[in-house]
Amino acid sequence: MSRSNRPGVGSILFFAVAFMLGVYFTFAAVQGDYGLFRRVEIAAERDILERDLAKLQAEIAEMENLTLRLSDTYLDLDLLDQQARSVLGLLRADEIVIR
Repeated sequence: MSRSNRPGVGSILFFAVAFMLGVYFTFAAVQGDYGLFRRVEIAAERDILERDLAKLQAEIAEMENLTLRLSDTYLDLDLLDQQARSVLGLLRADEIVIR
């Protein structure tokens, strides 16, 4: 009896299962919930949120500045005059309004 050089069914099955597992884990590493594409999406979202945070912090700083300028300890008369004109619609006696 001569023995053939063909691989056995067990070894073919083993390599097929190993190949399928490799394909599965590669796909999961790229496309999965914690994969590379999701990581890029999260990084882009983080950058957008950081820009929004910087804008909001600038607005807060501006509002804190205006609040300080209208406080009892520090009163900016020009800002007070501007607010009285815009909010209350006040005018001085020597001004003329043109609409």
